[in-house]
Amino acid sequence: QVQVRESGGGSVQPGGSLRLSCAGSGRTLSSYIVGWFRQAPGKERESVGVISRSGLNTMYGDPVKGRFIISRDNYANTVTLQMNTLKPEDTAVYFCAASAAALSLSPSIYEYWGQGTQVTVSS
Repeated sequence: QVQVRESGGGSVQPGGSLRLSCAGSGRTLSSYIVGWFRQAPGKERESVGVISRSGLNTMYGDPVKGRFIISRDNYANTVTLQMNTLKPEDTAVYFCAASAAALSLSPSIYEYWGQGTQVTVSS
C-alpha cells in the first residue's frame, strides 16, 4: 500500500498563492489517482480536485475551477496543488488521498489519506 503526506500549508493574504505537495511512500504513487480535499471548521469535507495516474486528466470542484491546478511528477512520487487567487473561503485543512479506483471526485473511493495541512487566507 501507499502512504501519502501533505506539506506546504500556511497563511496567505487574499489574492495570493500557495503550493501544496503530496509525497508518496511505500508503493509508487503512479499506481494511484490522487485527489485533494479540504475541510473547514463545521463544514463537510469538500472535493478540490483529482489527477489521473498519468497526469493527463484532471477534474476540479466548482469552487476552485480556474484558480487551482493539480500536477504530478511520477518520477519524484509527488503530486502538487497550485492554488492561485486565494479567497478567505479557501481557508481549510487540505488533505491529499490516493485511490486505486477510476478517476473520481468522490471522497468515498479513496483508501489512503494524509494527515492534512492547514491553509489560512486572511488579511
